[in-house]
Amino acid sequence: MSRYTPAEIEARWQDAWAKNETFKAVRDESKPKYYVLEMFPYPSGKLHMGHVRNYTMGDVIARYKISTGHNVLHPMGFDAFGMPAENAAMASGGHPKDWTYANIDTMVEQMKPLGLSLDWSRMFATCDTDYYGQQQSLFLDFLEKGLVYRKNAVVNWDPVDMTVLANEQVENGRGWRSGALVERRELTQWFFKISDYSDELLTALDGLDNWPAKVRLMQENWIGKSRGLEFSFERTDAGDPITVYTTRPDTLMGASFVGISPDHPIAKELEAQNPDVAAFVAECRKGGTTEEAIETAEKLGYDTGIRVKHPLNPDWELPVWIANFILMDYGTGAIFACPAHDQRDLDFCRKYDLPVIDTFFALGDETPVDATAFVPGKEEKVKWVNHFAGLDEATGQEAIDTTIDFAEKAGWGKGVTNFRLRDWGLSRQRYWGCPIPVVHCESCGVVPEKKENLPIELPYDEAGKPIDFSVPGNPLDRHPTWRDCSCPNCGAPAKRETDTMDTFVDSSWYFARFTAPKADTPTVAEDAAYWMNVDQYIGGIEHAILHLLYSRFFARAMHICGHLPESAKEPFDALFTQGMVTHAIYKRENQSGRPTYYYPEQVELRDGKALLKEDGTEVDIVPSAKMSKSKNNVVDPVDIITSFGADTARWFVLSDSPPERDVEWTASGAEAAYKHLTRVWNLCDKIGEMDDGAQGQGDEELLREMHKAIRDVTLGVESFGFNASIAKLYAFTNTIAKSKAGKAAKREAIMTLAQLMAPMTPHLAEDIWSHQGGEGLIINAPWPVADDAMLVEANVTMPIQVNGKRRGEITVAKDMPKEEVEKLVLAHEAVTSRLEGAQPKKLIVVPGRIVNVVI
Repeated sequence: MSRYTPAEIEARWQDAWAKNETFKAVRDESKPKYYVLEMFPYPSGKLHMGHVRNYTMGDVIARYKISTGHNVLHPMGFDAFGMPAENAAMASGGHPKDWTYANIDTMVEQMKPLGLSLDWSRMFATCDTDYYGQQQSLFLDFLEKGLVYRKNAVVNWDPVDMTVLANEQVENGRGWRSGALVERRELTQWFFKISDYSDELLTALDGLDNWPAKVRLMQENWIGKSRGLEFSFERTDAGDPITVYTTRPDTLMGASFVGISPDHPIAKELEAQNPDVAAFVAECRKGGTTEEAIETAEKLGYDTGIRVKHPLNPDWELPVWIANFILMDYGTGAIFACPAHDQRDLDFCRKYDLPVIDTFFALGDETPVDATAFVPGKEEKVKWVNHFAGLDEATGQEAIDTTIDFAEKAGWGKGVTNFRLRDWGLSRQRYWGCPIPVVHCESCGVVPEKKENLPIELPYDEAGKPIDFSVPGNPLDRHPTWRDCSCPNCGAPAKRETDTMDTFVDSSWYFARFTAPKADTPTVAEDAAYWMNVDQYIGGIEHAILHLLYSRFFARAMHICGHLPESAKEPFDALFTQGMVTHAIYKRENQSGRPTYYYPEQVELRDGKALLKEDGTEVDIVPSAKMSKSKNNVVDPVDIITSFGADTARWFVLSDSPPERDVEWTASGAEAAYKHLTRVWNLCDKIGEMDDGAQGQGDEELLREMHKAIRDVTLGVESFGFNASIAKLYAFTNTIAKSKAGKAAKREAIMTLAQLMAPMTPHLAEDIWSHQGGEGLIINAPWPVADDAMLVEANVTMPIQVNGKRRGEITVAKDMPKEEVEKLVLAHEAVTSRLEGAQPKKLIVVPGRIVNVVI
């Protein structure tokens, strides 16, 4: 008997696939295409089991679609720009480019042994000049179409990394890399006009039927459509009126003060005149710009001394405060506060001893607001107090609609629809990113670079000397030659833009570039028309909002500029968000009270305890935690492949839980997966050694089970129920092993089993196929199709109940007449022994299900 040797088997079949260019995608109009794509990785240096799970899921779909006759595009690339590379350069004294490409080489070397059905000829990294040069070309097209612009804006500024941070890069008010407290700073920045597409992006979510509902809801909330009232407060000092926007105009009679943003024009005017205001505004700008940072920060206010008149009562004056929780880029940058029904406003008013006025109460409870604002749902009916439109009992939404209508008819306000989605700031003050292709000329202003001068490449060094990344700030600002250039318009000396693009730009169109990765234009019309859309996109839920939203905007912008067909405006037809791979953490407190973490290979599990192999000391176990290098609970896929083979790793990450949930990696689970694959191989070997003419019993029964397995596994793969498919494959393996069928039936069954396992364990499947004499490669063999006739059960087993208790069963032909079933039941020992010669009181046959005998 031969042995299951993954190292030998897997290398052999990977060589065969490479030699035959099995996974090279070539446009073929005669075949239906299928484009499967996993969110591409950041080249951090090493593959982890989360990568293995993500790419294996995509690989299952890709291999299945190849077997069902599709022309499959399954590419791989690397999201390679960004701060981590610069930070690594600062720490090591190296260069971001060298660090990045070395990591890419390492990850590719680790990926290839997994046997993924990737078209490696299409691979690129976003830091390749071929890629970011075409991104610069897209930027110029967007600029020409008015989709990108430049303006002053308040941004998150990291004073240590000395760069702008996106909102998602601010964690608890600190920079995600440096840990420094983020400041608000006004800078001139480049923006994409994504807000112009807010309504379209929102409405189109309804058509994304094959996206998870939770992702669509997250995007809907992020876009944040709301209808409110815009109106103005007249100032008592004859200054310009203060225009506010509110989504709860129904609470206007509970107004306590008018608040303006620290970046509001009035605040800036006062800042220039009053040192106290200037100091207060400077303090406000030390906080972040994210909603989370603003919500959690201490509420700060400054009474400007300005007073305004209430629009419904000119004798009612309200103070105007500068408040640190008001954003300039939402609505008008000014609000009226109703503290009784908004917790943020209430906290502010309690702090500064401002009035709190109830405008409505819960039905049957008119207790005034104390420490907690009363904020009912908009559909909850409440009791209104002194509402100017005469409301008594009404829901919040009814009151909002009535108030807007009232204000419009009275002529002092207008209904306005606003969106939470802001324009996308893409400027980053750092080196390792795509240079923005514009120059600054004293005579001509901001001038787009000419396309024939692209790509604008990043300089590798400074006049032959390595760039010193340990110096704070953007190296492009201080580069002795790179910044100096000629104006593309007039030819005079000019300066390049030294900001580079946000890395979200790089990942917002890579899916389109994969359709023609070597082209000297961003896309090729014929290739884009054939391959787009992405039929199945796979990635983590953490990218559910920004990456997907930006990609949807980019697809629209690329269509406007002629780079994608209209049908690709929604680029991802189906989306699947997979769970994480987790592992227990092993740790103990050291003498300083800080935890020391141990790698899984340093620990032996015995009787539910974790003991250090080194000295037998027991350590604490934190179960099922997210894999993290800082916690040493990572499992190296290379070690797993070396020990058990790639197919074992693939089988385990797919089999243990539904793919949308987390899966915990355990050594025992991996060993069990390996033992099962060994069993499958041994079963194949035993069948191969059977006599060719060997006859047996139960051939038809085995083949019926085979067709059931085909049906069930196919349904599982098509619905992302990989764990359910694998459960069926376990059961079918047991059926084959126990069957006493002849060699022909068993050979057909084991070859079908190999085909059904091929998407999950492709190397083992190829070897079984070859061992049993299958023609060509199994990846090119048509996917088996279940025979409906074989799925129809010829016989049915019916339990026999006597006086309500099960006493036996009979197996009969499914279409046996009722009278014949009754004869068999009456002759059954379980019935005759109880009747003792008498006749039953009742005999009830439920065809195909059960027989009830009443004695």
